Order: sequence, then structure tokens, then C-alpha cells
Amino acid sequence: MTSRISSANGGHSASATSSKATIGLCLAIALLEGLDLQSAGVAGPRMAKEFSLAVAQMGWAFSAGAIGLLPGAALGGRLADRFGRKRVLMGSVALFGLFSLATTLVWSFESLLIARLLTGLGLGAAMPNLIALCSEAAGPQQRSTAVGAMYCGMPFGAAIAAVIGMLGASPASWRDVFYVGGLGPIVMLPLLGMFLRESQQFVAAQASKVREGMPGVTDALWRHGRARTTLALWVSYLGTLIVLYFLMNWLPSMVLSRGLTRVQSNIVLMMFNLGGGIGAVAIATLMDRLGRRRTVIGMYVGIALALAALAHASGAASMACGGLLCGLFLVGGQSVLYALAGHAYPTEVRGTGVGAAVAVGRLGSILGPLVAGQLFALGQSASMLVASSIPLCVIAALAALTVVGGFARHGAPGAQRV
Repeated sequence: MTSRISSANGGHSASATSSKATIGLCLAIALLEGLDLQSAGVAGPRMAKEFSLAVAQMGWAFSAGAIGLLPGAALGGRLADRFGRKRVLMGSVALFGLFSLATTLVWSFESLLIARLLTGLGLGAAMPNLIALCSEAAGPQQRSTAVGAMYCGMPFGAAIAAVIGMLGASPASWRDVFYVGGLGPIVMLPLLGMFLRESQQFVAAQASKVREGMPGVTDALWRHGRARTTLALWVSYLGTLIVLYFLMNWLPSMVLSRGLTRVQSNIVLMMFNLGGGIGAVAIATLMDRLGRRRTVIGMYVGIALALAALAHASGAASMACGGLLCGLFLVGGQSVLYALAGHAYPTEVRGTGVGAAVAVGRLGSILGPLVAGQLFALGQSASMLVASSIPLCVIAALAALTVVGGFARHGAPGAQRV
């Protein structure tokens, strides 16, 4: 009897250690992903000077990576359900690491576009695998916390990219951020190979798929009572990410338009990323403790109040506080949406479901800055744009609550308090 208890305790301890290792490795990859996503913006001015790029060309250079994220997320999630989360994640990490390094070797505008597009493809494919691995490594009562702990790496990685950019002194130092963003993933590959375990839930689901056949995309997203949840999840992702990426891209310009200095605009952006890192963990942890409905309501109320505070801010201190609050609730809210997606689909189609939702969210990352830029060109003020984002957040909140309501009616994998 004693030996059985010891064996059970040893197995539980080994499982807990493996779960922590999985979440830690996924956090490291998310940190590198956040760094790479911010790298083009950090390197942009010096890159434009070296290659004599016009403003419109730099816009395409920024967009190329974002365009690659969308098909990357959809493809990466689908392949994860077929070949395994670990294998596809390692391929994705290798892809964005190699093409981040390739960015340091570009010789023309066209080669820059290709390098950033393929980097974005790898970055996009990695995220649904990170979400699936963390969701399946943690127990049902800690899934949101696990996803939030992983996702906090994104804003912290973006902050590191900004620091690397500020430390560079020479005109050619724009390459430094891409060296870090490329070598980091390549160094991580052997660590992933040695210490990252494949999801045991996925391994078990594979046996079922061998017997029953691979579910198609239509089955995964729209059948078995999942159509309403899928649609609501997409609306919540799209609405929230339009606002998030509008702020990520235009916040420094908004600060400068109010008469503040470039140093002050960098401080506001750093506060935004700091708030995002804190919010990613804190709000997701609250969801595990307070339940989904109360957390989602509180999160979107916080987003609306943060946007209102930023819209009415004028001085450096009030702008920094507004940036901190927007990062806390908007970036933190993104980790909650990722956790909801991880709960919404069973193991055998989780990669497909999460990948599709992330891909729709990436569409918001393209639309947000684009629409905002057009409205700025038409003479709309920054305060008006921030305030007008609040109704979009209300729609996203109602959609997220619909997802939560679906869990209450039909249950969900890893059910917890609603």
C-alpha cells in the first residue's frame, strides 16, 4: 500500500514538474515572439534611412509581418491537431528565427518584404500551439492562469525590443534587434526538443482519431453545437484586437500630438507594455478564481474606463496612467480570450479552433491601424478615436459573454465556475 502511495505521489510530482517546464518554455517563446513583433517598429526609422524607403514602403514593411500572422495562425492550429503541438511549435520557432536573422541580410525593399512575411508566418503558427500546450499542461482549474502566464511574455518581449532599440547608437544598429530575435529562437530549439513534452491529452486524442477519423474544419468549428461559440469567439477577438492594435501602433503618435516629447511617448509606450504584462497574468488568474462571467464583465468595464481615461488625458503623468490602464485591461483581456478559446474546443480539435480564432484576431491587427490611419488623415482627433472605440468594446464584451453562456448551457472541456 505504501509503495502504491509513493508511486502515485511520485507520478503527480513528475506531472507537475513537466507542466511547469511546458509553461516556462512556452513563456520563453512568447517573450521572443513579442520581441520580434515589435522589432520592425523599433528598427523602422534607421532601416528606412539605410534603404531610402518612403513612408508608404515602410507601411508595407510593417504590414508584411502582420499579413503573415493570419494564415500562419490558421495553418499552425490545423497542423497541430494532425501532427502534434510540440512538432509544429518547433517548426514555427525555427521559421521565425531563421527569417528574423534573414532580415539582417536584406538588400532591397522586396527582400525585406519577403523576410518579414515569412517571419510573420512562423510567428502566427506558433501562438495557437502555445495556447494549446499551456491549456493542456495545466489542470482544469488552472488553465486560464497557465495561458495568462505564457501570454505575459508578449508585452515583456516588446518592452525588451524597445530597450534594444534605445541602446543602439550606430546607423547599422537596427540589425541588433533582429539578431536577438533570430538567435534566441534557434537557441531555444534544442531546449524544446529535450524538455518540452507533447501534450498527453493530444496523445490520448490521437488514438481516438485513428479509430474515428480526423475531424474536418467544418466539424471542428461549426458542428456539434459549436457554431454559436465559434462565431461569438471570432467577434470578441476581432473587436478587441482592432482596439488593441490601434493603440499599439498609434499611441506614440497620440502622445506627440498632445505636445509631449519623444522621450515621454516612449515612457507611455513602456507603461502600456508593463501594464499588459501584469494584466496578462492577473486577469487570467482572477478568471480561475472568480469564474468566467464576472471576470469578462470586469475586464471589459475596465477597458471602457481605461479608454475614457486615455481620451481625456493631457499631461505626461495622466497619459502614462492611461497607457498603463489600457495595457492592463486590453492586453490582459487578450490573455482571457486566449484562455476562453482553449476551453471552448475539445482536445482533438483545439488547435484548429484556437488557430481559427487567433487568425480572425490577426485580421483585427491589420484593420485597427489601417482604419485609424484613414480616420486620422480625415482630420479626426486622437481623443475622438479612442472614445469611439468604446462601443466596439461593448460588442466584443457581449460576444465574449455569449461564449461564457455557451459553457453554462452545454459545458466545455475542463469545466469550471461560470
